[in-house]
Amino acid sequence: MSKLSCTTARIDVEGAFTASIDAMVAPFYHPEGPGAAVIVTLDGKTVFRHAYGMASVAEHQPATPETTFRLGSISKQFTAVSILMLAEEGKLNVSDEITRHLPDYPALGRQITIEHLLTHSSGIACFTGKDDFDANITSNVTVTEMIDRFKDEPLEFAPGTAFSYSNSGYYLLGAIIEKVSGLSYASFVEQRIFVPLGMHDTCHEGHERSAHQMAAGHTLRDGRIAPGDPMSTSQAYAAGALVSNVDDLARWEQAIACGKLINAASWSKAFTPWRMADGSACDYGYGWEIGSLQQRLMLAHGGGINGFMTFALRLPQENLFVAVLCNADDGIVDPEYIAHKIGAMALGEPFADFEEIQLDTAALDAYAGVYSINATEQRTFWREAGQLLMQRSGGEITPVLAHSSTGFFIRNTLVHMAFMRDADGAVCKVVVHQSGVADDNVRLTD
Repeated sequence: MSKLSCTTARIDVEGAFTASIDAMVAPFYHPEGPGAAVIVTLDGKTVFRHAYGMASVAEHQPATPETTFRLGSISKQFTAVSILMLAEEGKLNVSDEITRHLPDYPALGRQITIEHLLTHSSGIACFTGKDDFDANITSNVTVTEMIDRFKDEPLEFAPGTAFSYSNSGYYLLGAIIEKVSGLSYASFVEQRIFVPLGMHDTCHEGHERSAHQMAAGHTLRDGRIAPGDPMSTSQAYAAGALVSNVDDLARWEQAIACGKLINAASWSKAFTPWRMADGSACDYGYGWEIGSLQQRLMLAHGGGINGFMTFALRLPQENLFVAVLCNADDGIVDPEYIAHKIGAMALGEPFADFEEIQLDTAALDAYAGVYSINATEQRTFWREAGQLLMQRSGGEITPVLAHSSTGFFIRNTLVHMAFMRDADGAVCKVVVHQSGVADDNVRLTD
């Protein structure tokens, strides 16, 4: 990014726009089921703010825009900015080896820098992916106890050579913030970020300063909506334990847009894709994913934590911000899908809505096969009864629905695809569109 400013966005938002958002979002949330809060801001002004469904199904408490939700991994951007604040004060440098601040960390920490933690390029295995994580998720742990669980694990790759999303890295960043600042992580983000920005409803869970209701978490269990699985937020810490509401996230967005808390160079670094040792770039900066929405620069992050799913995106060149906070981790539409749909509508370039049609089995069988994405990844298509199914290497089996004789889509996602034929009429590849970006190099193998 070049320059951060509070310039006027070039998007025309009228009453019809807000009505169209509500018409698109409302059907996804049953009035008696888990809900969501949604906010859209443009040039720092709120143009849409609404809540749907229940904050608590069991207590029949409706959600409101003031309702607070677990943020999950959206928390990481607050952790990253905390590190950058300390860097500007000369208390650390992102190039520091982590053992400079955590001297008890094993010797492999001398290969790992703070920047490696920020960009998920440390090689440290993610502790939430360990086999015993779910079994211990309700246990209250100290920061030291949690780090002890993963610090002696072998690295997955040499630091700086690859990208692999790791909650362990952000847990360590919280420990570094505490060591360098002399404050607990919860106190640091409260005193240095939330209070100065007027984010009165945002905190590390368990350190609330507001009387606003916190949503209850929900999940899908045995085909029915049920209370979310319990967990100790000490397990999430600086990687995902923050709580907020859409109003406070809008305040956070305005602080970012106007370059508060840290200088322009630090903000720019946070929004710059990390380059690995071989010079290739990944789609991650410091606490933000870096991508595009309808060919515009998009900075975004999602969160998934027991009982909750969240997503927030910002289009800095348009001064557009969208946040969707949901209180169910399964059984409802992914908030990323809704946020992307809203963003595209605001740009005047909405994503297409597809209607399912039925194709005969012969038509479906023509598309069955293994399609190569690259040297190591594939998409496999096959038919079961009257349904075409797809599985990406290592992924889940997903139904794909026909909307034309050659076009298919995945329901409630921004993924759709078109099968292509060669000059002889034989199927040769599939063009996959995801969030407005097309990959036309997925070819049928022999």
